[in-house]
Amino acid sequence: MSSKRLLIVLIITFMLSSCATAVRQTDITMSSYDKDTMYGVKEKDDGFVIAIEYSRYQFYPESDAVAIACKSQLTSIAWEYAERKGRKIEPLNDQRIRISMGRNGFSGITSCQATGIVKFIK
Repeated sequence: MSSKRLLIVLIITFMLSSCATAVRQTDITMSSYDKDTMYGVKEKDDGFVIAIEYSRYQFYPESDAVAIACKSQLTSIAWEYAERKGRKIEPLNDQRIRISMGRNGFSGITSCQATGIVKFIK
């Protein structure tokens, strides 16, 4: 194999290995919230489980910014959902939100999957 072909194969291999997707943490059916966010809710006796998929384009990867926005979306949607139900919820503990991050180097999309358990106030 010529050195030029070897270089092309190595570049393609590197680019393919640089893609990673966020790990889905639940089997909750998702609905569209906005252009960057999908969400799903699973009712429980004392509250609900909320899951979101958040992704956006970034020319320069800033996973921390996406993680913060992802957690913020999860919290905001949880409060909105509880309000529509006419219920109050306990504040979500940021440390209890499970999060998974990924990035597609080809498209420049950084993605996040987050799940949290929300409890109603009695």
